[in-house]
Order: sequence, then structure tokens, then C-alpha cells
Amino acid sequence: MSRFSFDRANLVRLLSEHYPLLSVLIGFLLVSFSVGPYQNGDTAWEHDAMSGVLKYGLPYANGNLMDQPPLGFYIQAVFAKVFGVSINNGTFLVTLFGLGCITLVYGIGKFAYNKTTGFIASALLAFSPWHLVLSRSFLIDVPCLFFSLLGLFVGLIAVRRGSFRLFVVSGIVFAAAFNTKLYAVFILIPLLAFFFYNNPKNLKQMLTWSATFSFPTLLSAYLWYQTITGLGIISIFSHTDFITPYPGTIIPTYFFVYNFLVNYGLGWFFIDAIIVSLLVVLVQRKMFSKFLVFDLICLATVACVVSINTFLGAVLDLKAPFLNAFKYDYQALPFFCLLAASMTSKSIILFNSAKIKLKLNKLLHYSFALTGLFLVPASIFYNMHFVNLFSNADYLIFRVQPGVNVGYSIFNSAPTSGNILHTSIQFAGFALALSGLFWITRHKIGLFRKLFHSKN
Repeated sequence: MSRFSFDRANLVRLLSEHYPLLSVLIGFLLVSFSVGPYQNGDTAWEHDAMSGVLKYGLPYANGNLMDQPPLGFYIQAVFAKVFGVSINNGTFLVTLFGLGCITLVYGIGKFAYNKTTGFIASALLAFSPWHLVLSRSFLIDVPCLFFSLLGLFVGLIAVRRGSFRLFVVSGIVFAAAFNTKLYAVFILIPLLAFFFYNNPKNLKQMLTWSATFSFPTLLSAYLWYQTITGLGIISIFSHTDFITPYPGTIIPTYFFVYNFLVNYGLGWFFIDAIIVSLLVVLVQRKMFSKFLVFDLICLATVACVVSINTFLGAVLDLKAPFLNAFKYDYQALPFFCLLAASMTSKSIILFNSAKIKLKLNKLLHYSFALTGLFLVPASIFYNMHFVNLFSNADYLIFRVQPGVNVGYSIFNSAPTSGNILHTSIQFAGFALALSGLFWITRHKIGLFRKLFHSKN
């Protein structure tokens, strides 16, 4: 009997600790399998490159060597060798990478902030239409993000522990990310910022660790571009995305990234949560000193990704960066999620601190806390609403300007509209994920109820 009680106590403890994340992961899988796969010219091109690996040993597509780093195509080729060559099988593998990204955002959020922030950030990412569409597409963007986040997560732990070996592992994982897609370079911003913040005086250590971290990337890039393909290492900088101008009649504006983020990528609730989160931590720097460093790191990462995309598209007038903000800014999405999610924990702190403040400050603290506690769940519900809306359509276009049919377009081969089974699976996924949200906040709800009763 005592053994049964012990096992039940352990089960409850494990459920309490891991159920929220499991609910998001399983919910994501249910929702993702209810739609797609999404297809367009890019997915067909990358599928051909994977088939080229199987036929020729190199990622040839339509007789041309793919102008992307090769690792993603080789991973897909190995998977196809085992499970068969098809868009559906390749998309399933990408979905698994998308699942891994959600888990890593949870881990990074838990490491940098706390468990609640990690969970909320993972839920925001999981049900972002942006992430879901890419996770159901035969594209290398999601595998690139997975390796990028894995390298960051291992690197953060290595810096915190002062572990040189783990930092070398982080460098190897980053090399995998860079050899999947060049966008991985953006993950160096948060990793190096955290590294230099924690090692401000030891110049020798910084140089040694930096050189060792860089070596796997430099070696693998040299072997691929210089030795295997003979393209030359300089060909990294002569990618067609960086040299092909936009030939259309629409003049790129500086607001095309903003338009994508507001109307398709994030939405106003999400953006407002980020703005309030940053405003609170900047105004109350002492109160949120534990949040400040990583908030600024996330902000720097987002600003760099968005600025470079804007510069390439609007200043240099390049075709791919202008039309493909959907893909170019994807590396910033986890950091948007972390910034917004941290507002939940900040709201709890504001509620607790308000009890000892004067009347005006008390009112301000309660106002910001309630605003944050409204905006973050609203962002998740808003995401779910648009996931459902997008999944009903057989064609999506992420316009660069409102009312103009120019932008990144993609087809949904299995829309949920009229499909009762797929719709039911999708809503079951939403419900499961929301149950995890209620589970992790159950103690906070009790705290707020007790707080308001004590005031009355």
C-alpha cells in the first residue's frame, strides 16, 4: 500500500512538472497533422535537391548544384532512404524538427528566465501560424532553426558552467546549423552576447573559446565549398539572394517587414505583449534585474534580424529578402516568443510588489500586471484562431503591402475546410495545449484570488 502511495505521489509530481510541456508538444503534433503539407516552388526545388543526393551523392536540382549549404538535404536523403521518397515523408521529418524547436525554446526560456516563461514561450511558438506553416513544408528553414537553438542552448549551459567541452559541442552544433542554412549566423548574437557578458575580463579565455567554437564551422565550410564542390569559399557571399534585384513594379518600402509581422507573423496582441514586456523591464530595471540581460539580448537579436532583412530588401532592392520576410525573419521568432512570454512572470512580480506600494504606484503596478496577464493568453488564442483560419485555405500569400498580391505564397494540399475529422483533431490539439496552460497557472490563479479577497 505504501509502495502504491509512493508511486502515485511520484506520478503526480512528474505530471505536475512535465504535463504542461507534453500538452503543448502533443497538441502541436495534432494540429500540425491536421493540415498540409504546404508546397510551392521552393519545396519542389528542395525535394529535387534531396533526390539529387540519393542519385548523385550531391544536392543537384534540375541539373544544377543547389546554392544552399548541404546538410539539410543529406539528412532528408537518409530519412528518405529508410522511409521512402515523398513530400509527405520529408514534411513529417521537418515537423519533428519543428517539435524539437518548441522543446528547445522551453529549455532556453527555463534557463534564461524560469519554467513558466519557458512554457509560455513554447506555446507561443508552437501555435504561431508562422512556425506551423514552415513546420509543414519541405524546407530547410526549420531544421536550421533547430540546430541553431540547440547550439544556443548548449552554449548557454557551457558559459554558465564554465565548461570548455560543452562550448566545443556548441560550436559543432552551430556548424551543423550553418551548414543547413546561412541564416544560422543570427544565433551568434545571443550566444556571443551572453558569453562576453559572463567573461568580461579574461581576454585569453575569450579568444581561446571563440577560436575553438569557430573551428568546426570554418573547417566544414572549407571542405564543402573549396574541396568537395570546388565553388570556392567566396561563393558563400555570392548567393543569388544577395545579387538578384527585385524586377517588379512595386517599390520596396522600409515597412515591408513590419507589415508581415503585424498582419501575418505575430499580430497585435503578440506585439503589444512584447512592447509592454520591454517597457516594464526598462522602467523597473532594479526590480527586474534578473530579466534585463536576456531581454536585451533577445531585443538585440530581433533588431539585428529585422534590420538586415529591411536593409537587403528596401535599401539594396534585392528580390528574395523583399518577398521572403516569411523566411528571412524566422530566426527571430523564438526571441519574440521569449520576450512576450516573460511578461507573465513579470506580472506576478508586479502583483506581489504592488501590496507594499503607495496608492498611485500600486495602481500602476496592478494595471501593468493585468495588461500583461491579458495580452499573453490573448496572443496564444489569437495564434490558434489564425492557425484555424489559415488551415481552411488551400492557398496563402504573405503580402509585402496590404492589398497588393505580391509576397511569399504557398499552397495547402489538404485544407481542413469541410473535413470534420481534421478539424476535430485540430481542436483537440488546441484543447490539450490549453489544458497545460491552465495546469501551470493553477497556483497563480489561487494566489490572485487570495490577493483580491484580502483586499476586500
